[in-house]
Amino acid sequence: MRASRFFVSTLKEAPADAEIVSHKLMLRAGLIRRLGSGIYNYMPMGLRVIRKVEAIVREEMNRSGAVELTMPLVQPAELWQETGRWDKMGPEMMRVKDRHGRDYAIQPTSEEVITDIVRAEIKSYRQLPVNFYQIQTKFRDERRPRFGLMRGREFIMKDAYSFDRDVDGMRNSYQVMYDAYVRIFNRFGLQFRAVAADNGAIGGSGSHEFHVIADTGEDALVYCPGSDFAANMEAAEALAPQTPRASAAQNLEKVATPAKERCEDVAAFLDLPLSRTVKSVVLTVEGEEGADKQLWLLLLRGDHELNEVKASKIAGLSSFRFASAGEIGEWFGSPPGYLGPIGTARPVNIVADRTVAAMSDFVCGANEAGYHYTGVNWGRDLPEPLVADIRNVVAGDPSPDGRGELAIQRGIEVGHVFQLGTRYSEDMKATYLDVAGKPQLLQMGCYGIGVTRILGAAIEQNFDAKGIIWPTSIAPFALVLCPMGYDRSEAVKAETDRLYEALVQDGVDVILDDRGERPGAMFADWELIGVPHRIVIGERGLKDGTLEYQGRRDTAATPVPLADIQAFLREKLAA
Repeated sequence: MRASRFFVSTLKEAPADAEIVSHKLMLRAGLIRRLGSGIYNYMPMGLRVIRKVEAIVREEMNRSGAVELTMPLVQPAELWQETGRWDKMGPEMMRVKDRHGRDYAIQPTSEEVITDIVRAEIKSYRQLPVNFYQIQTKFRDERRPRFGLMRGREFIMKDAYSFDRDVDGMRNSYQVMYDAYVRIFNRFGLQFRAVAADNGAIGGSGSHEFHVIADTGEDALVYCPGSDFAANMEAAEALAPQTPRASAAQNLEKVATPAKERCEDVAAFLDLPLSRTVKSVVLTVEGEEGADKQLWLLLLRGDHELNEVKASKIAGLSSFRFASAGEIGEWFGSPPGYLGPIGTARPVNIVADRTVAAMSDFVCGANEAGYHYTGVNWGRDLPEPLVADIRNVVAGDPSPDGRGELAIQRGIEVGHVFQLGTRYSEDMKATYLDVAGKPQLLQMGCYGIGVTRILGAAIEQNFDAKGIIWPTSIAPFALVLCPMGYDRSEAVKAETDRLYEALVQDGVDVILDDRGERPGAMFADWELIGVPHRIVIGERGLKDGTLEYQGRRDTAATPVPLADIQAFLREKLAA
């Protein structure tokens, strides 16, 4: 490709609404242009990256035995109503009506549609297992689209769906996909981590997320440096303390804590460690079919944070919301900031985190403005609570596998694999006939990769003050030729054209910058765009029989003999 025949459109400054590094650099490098809120045009430079990502995904999916198809962007509401997700998906799913008033969804995902295909096409155990995939546009009406392609509304996704005879078959298909994802992310050239995850609204029995490691990542990844344990924060278990609860050593006492509503302030006022305090989180569960509203009091150590996903798994809390100030006043007789499990105005359900259940002589709110209790002990001052793991782990917690302590790093989720089981086949009556001729529910798995999200994640992991640093495998171009005076020097033009044609014949993804730009502007463009390899052709070097090579991460250029340049580049590009 010659730059004069391509479209290079770089900006010196990012638009003011660009928030994170990847968003700014994609706009400045001319990869994307904003069309509307959370909706972007993929410009020629960005589309080249997308196509390379898609090619790697497609090759590895095909290698795994998956079969490609494409499902419609617009899907009938009836399918979503069969599984109950028409209502459960909420406003993130965009709904439209056709001219006849029939309801449709703009697909955010395709579990219902693929299950409809399979229930019509798969009749016998002899046709199983099967795994279908597509690379298709999706739309999710995010409340607050931001960060460019990282949290846009329209995006490209690879989604795959496996169908098996039984649970063992499903687990085998799941492992095949897990292994394929590892190969895919290795080929992308990105540092990543696969972590155990919660299935969330999509349902099923087990899942793993694939995260690109980046300090700017939204997600906290929990892992054990001494073992293979890894999970996202939602799914990481916080073990109960190994030491038994100490006996009470203090009397229960109500003490004045004027204007001290936060555990940090209470601990400082009483000159105690924050870990001696207990914080209260109040949740509401609305009554259904005449049932009364219930309030729940969740207790955590003052230096710990609530894990909402874990809390939602407690029986009776699957549909909780945080209590209002009015509800707190009615049930506790106190404003927020002074709440505790002793002496509530109305009965509440109490759940203590495992760590809190092991505490003695702790501090908690007294359900009276300006007062806290000290010397609180289970069994003596209040009944033993329902105990559950409801907190986020922290660095230094023991690993659940018993092989060391946990560490935490940041990541960006770009892939997710799920074991769905019969979550969709049961609702949609998707069955096959087994060896005995009896109908059995299909066991299902689903597997997604955010194709366009990969671009943002790769940049968040690979950039510097000059711009993007693409891994060679997904760079818009692997190599750029930068001739000095291409339009002025016959020698430079002749050698550049010769080398360009030779590289094209070798199958190298090369672009020749023949725009006649000044060297500084030329270099700045390609460093901003992030092309990983650069060759400079100049008259001075040609007189010495050399060209200059510089990798995007290199601090200085390396002279390479003209006769060796193609072999040198083959080695660099292969690496």
